[in-house]
Amino acid sequence: MTVDKVYLVGFMAAGKTTAARVLAKRLGWRAEDVDELIEARERRTVAEIFARHGEPYFRAVERDILRLLLPLRHTVVATGGGTFVDPENRAAMLRDGLTVWLDVPLDALLVRLPADGRRPLAADRAQLERLFAVRQTAYAQAHLRVDAAAAHPEEIAERILDTITAEG
Repeated sequence: MTVDKVYLVGFMAAGKTTAARVLAKRLGWRAEDVDELIEARERRTVAEIFARHGEPYFRAVERDILRLLLPLRHTVVATGGGTFVDPENRAAMLRDGLTVWLDVPLDALLVRLPADGRRPLAADRAQLERLFAVRQTAYAQAHLRVDAAAAHPEEIAERILDTITAEG
């Protein structure tokens, strides 16, 4: 399999955006971030979109953005925490490129999550724990799992590069 696109998937605060930028730079590719593209299109933050329009609206915009990214090649895509959970999105990403799950345990994620309201789905701890458990099943369907708990973005990029080099 020739890899000309990588999708980074995983829970919020797993480090997808930072790792995508590092990996793209190493590959000489472009980096795209689904949440940043949504915010640019909607001209408001993810938290504001959730507050004003709700999660279903956000997920519809997310699907639109993903569809726009599908034709791009030589791109590393940092997805939102829920992007890969949607079966249609997941199927498209699995067909389109190498999907990499940045796996970080919940306790490590809790330390990383800002308490400033930027992460609307992280507001309630019990709800967050349930969401984490449910999403693990979807993330486990990615082509590659990288233990990203204590890894720096450079290490994560190196592990993904090793896989691309071995397969490409």
